[in-house]
Amino acid sequence: MLEHLSKEDPAVFDAIISEIDRQENGLEMIASENFTSIAVMEATGSVMMNKYAEGLPGRRYYGGCQFVDVAENLARDRARELFGAEHANVQAHSGAQANMAAYFTLLDPGDCILGMDLSHGGHLTHGSDVNFSGTVFRAEAYGVRTDDGLIDYDALRDRAREVKPAMLIAGASAYPRVIDFEAFGEIAREVGAYLLVDMAHIAGLVATGHHPSPVPHADVVTTTTHKTLRGPRGGLILCREEHAKGIDKAVFPFMQGGPLMHVIAAKAVAFAEALEPAFSAYSGQVIANASALGDRLIEHGFELVSGGTDNHLVLVDLRTSHEDLSGKDAEEALEAAAITVNKNTVPGEARSPFVTSGLRIGTPALTTRGMTEAEMACIGDWIAEILARPGDERVRARVRASVSELCEQFPLYPELARD
Repeated sequence: MLEHLSKEDPAVFDAIISEIDRQENGLEMIASENFTSIAVMEATGSVMMNKYAEGLPGRRYYGGCQFVDVAENLARDRARELFGAEHANVQAHSGAQANMAAYFTLLDPGDCILGMDLSHGGHLTHGSDVNFSGTVFRAEAYGVRTDDGLIDYDALRDRAREVKPAMLIAGASAYPRVIDFEAFGEIAREVGAYLLVDMAHIAGLVATGHHPSPVPHADVVTTTTHKTLRGPRGGLILCREEHAKGIDKAVFPFMQGGPLMHVIAAKAVAFAEALEPAFSAYSGQVIANASALGDRLIEHGFELVSGGTDNHLVLVDLRTSHEDLSGKDAEEALEAAAITVNKNTVPGEARSPFVTSGLRIGTPALTTRGMTEAEMACIGDWIAEILARPGDERVRARVRASVSELCEQFPLYPELARD
């Protein structure tokens, strides 16, 4: 494995081997992360990375594109089939760039956008003032109710009537409940706004019918292709046919140059995998695992934002159960026991985004490994044990040993094991 790299660049080889070991021997529970298939990784590492292919299939600015055209057409066709969309652009390098393309297709600089507040579960590209979305456009925000952590659609309608956005943005990076895209569509039409849905976190659940689809209600839908979709890191844009030319031009030549053809080939592979019945079963198990984990944490006295979950993640508010423990310190304590989560802001957050009062914990990656509700219950116990005594190295060591035993039962990439 990686024999050429081991000889030509031992330092990078060692870093990759160490990362394989980390993924194999720890519990990856960051909600935005997943493990791809070997086939997806093979496509990502293929010779298609050598090919420049500016333009679209059949309309390239370079010769020699006949085979990368095949890969991109497969990716586009499969994406449309998977989500029931009229048009798909598979060239965006990331979800952030997919959002940028949507903004510059539908809006002019200075137009008003209305997106979810970052501290309430939104995303940087939905109007944060440190992001292009909050500097190029006039950004307004809506949030969740502080008492139950849910989107208040009546309050959202009032906010939209007040600020009259040119674009209403739905989607989140830390919202554990079903999003009512039909309600978003009704509000957008009422105030004369475009509706952009960023479904990056829940795309795999949408593809399998485990979450309602935004496609019938939105002008443009963006997503990443990793997370619950379990593909390579990249972006995808779905839209109505009326916006197709604008979206394609916003991606190239406005925003990007040559597409990453090796990643596009890997997207095609991932979309094909997501069309298989096994992927639907996987998505259902992701949700069941998140629910089981949330229930176990509640049994241990943790407070979950919104009281539970409908999707792939739980958002833990530490302020009630662990008043003096920050999200940052909790994250570090769990990582020392080989449980990887991320600190996260919670509604009504008083701490810095670098410190936070919450944890975001997801189940897509562990579900890929084959873990089910029983394992989630054990992991919930370990999380509670660690956070009850976050600085105790003996507790960390005991949990770390239990984590190692569990990981051995669910090997991730036995094909990549070091000899």
